Amino acid sequence: MSEAASLAILIASGLVVITAFTSLIAFRVGSPLLLVFLAVGLLAGEDGIGGIAFDNAQAAYFIGSVALAIILFDSGATTRRHSFRVAAAPAIVLATLGVILTAALVAVPTRVFLGLGWMEALLLGAIVGSTDAAAVFFLLRIGGIQIRERIRATLEVESASNDPMAIFLTITLVELMAAGAGGQPGLSWGVLRLLALQFGLGIVLGLGFGWAMVQGLNRVNLEAGLYPIVVLALALCVFSFTSLVGGSGFLAAYVAGLVVGNMELRGGLAFRKFQEGLTWLAQITMFLVLGLLATPSQFPAIVWPAVMIALALIFVARPIAVWLCLAPFGFHRNETTFIAWVGLRGAVSILLGILPVIGGLDPGQLLFNSAFIVVLVSLLVQGWTIRPMARWLGLIVPPPIGAVEKVELELPGNARHELVAYRVATDSPVAKGERVPRWARPSLVVREGRSMRVHDAGRLQAGDYVYIFTLPRLIRLLDRLFASEVPLTERQREYFGEFPVDPEQPIEGLARAYGFELPAGEGPLTVGEVLRRRLGPTIGRGDRLLLGPVELVVREADDNRLSVGLEIEPSFATPPRLPLFQNFQEIVAVLRARLGRSRTPPGGS
Repeated sequence: MSEAASLAILIASGLVVITAFTSLIAFRVGSPLLLVFLAVGLLAGEDGIGGIAFDNAQAAYFIGSVALAIILFDSGATTRRHSFRVAAAPAIVLATLGVILTAALVAVPTRVFLGLGWMEALLLGAIVGSTDAAAVFFLLRIGGIQIRERIRATLEVESASNDPMAIFLTITLVELMAAGAGGQPGLSWGVLRLLALQFGLGIVLGLGFGWAMVQGLNRVNLEAGLYPIVVLALALCVFSFTSLVGGSGFLAAYVAGLVVGNMELRGGLAFRKFQEGLTWLAQITMFLVLGLLATPSQFPAIVWPAVMIALALIFVARPIAVWLCLAPFGFHRNETTFIAWVGLRGAVSILLGILPVIGGLDPGQLLFNSAFIVVLVSLLVQGWTIRPMARWLGLIVPPPIGAVEKVELELPGNARHELVAYRVATDSPVAKGERVPRWARPSLVVREGRSMRVHDAGRLQAGDYVYIFTLPRLIRLLDRLFASEVPLTERQREYFGEFPVDPEQPIEGLARAYGFELPAGEGPLTVGEVLRRRLGPTIGRGDRLLLGPVELVVREADDNRLSVGLEIEPSFATPPRLPLFQNFQEIVAVLRARLGRSRTPPGGS
């Protein structure tokens, strides 16, 4: 091997190691991980202390595209079916119409502050039009911010699925500008047909390939270590094949991951562990390459116009787009405010900023530098303030369960069960005498270093290790039995209601007991039916419904269980922090009230 090749490998691997260890800084100070990764790339670049000269835009776009396909596949695989159902409608609207509205609104300050034409301004809007899945997932999941399920699911599904629309808009605008075809008649219909083709093929091929991957892998007998490698290779096949036939490869990768992640897959546990590490590597690689490609010495010439565009995006364009998209779905004003705030821009925006450079457009480098600065401002302003914002808006909810100590082991062959080892926490329900369900099939108990059969062990004690064979989909139910108890403060108890309510009891019983009126037709309904009717069929943990002097609070909500609490004197619900973002129901109520007052004759009652 030549010295140059050895040096390149040494530098690349060293940068990955440095970047991985700098993640400790992000965990400690709560900064967005993407910002730390980008900083390492900038410091290693030609204007930084590393002095590495890298200006190959095409190589950077290729590496970033492959890394993004891996990240989107993982995003789909880690999105649970229930979360997708909870947030599918609003998230898809945000991921499509929301990106278009954001791009159009950002074009206005871009034209004002950078003096570009409308096509160039709209191109920059498309480049920064999507939120970054990596940043959102890191801050919400790894950062441990507990917010209402519907809000979390909406943000995660939107950030994971809005990249294809931004990519389509950016590529289309670059091709039109490069061909000088901006004013041809019938062009809008051609773009719409292309959009339908890309998204249609992306969804269909993603669903088909995802299902075929699961069916095929469940019927072959490979070495255990080969399953995650084959899944990764097939995911990249889905991405590349869909792109070759004219579809959105990124959308197909996300949809295929969504299918694979929600079906029983042989080698699924090994795949999840492998995919988690590979996704981290893909993120680090993409962020490093994009950081190396940037030239910070060029930033001062446009820093203030780009900062103004970023602020317009954060405080005007994103909030307006989110409000218009979410108004029909009944989100509370504080919820809409939070979703608008968690609109972090990230690696995808920088990656798309490379396309004008590759396309040979005159303002290509200007657009790339502007996009880079917009991303930095977004991460600095929004990334560090997500938790305080959620707390200010009253959206943080207590965690559902405490810490769980467990190890999962996958059985070989076509076995559908997994072996899970739990350590019994001192204050867990099992330690307090609750029995392990029969369907869990406990097989072995290890107590003080001695193994014994379950029947010989008797009642489980704190510190015991219990080995259980169970289906993967039931593991989360066992987590509740072996988790430590979450100490709730008085305010947290108030959040979920002090009294439990049977969701199957008629709502009219509560109405008589607490003296509130029900709309016509709701009297015969149960509490659960009223909650679903008022809040939508996809209610989630922490959702609230005010009924006169009482408030119903959703404690738990999944496919098989609904738990409801009752607060007699509701005081926890945070009032709207901003006089903006009313949903359609609130707007209609205000209009009806004003019309009612206008029709009341003077002196009438």
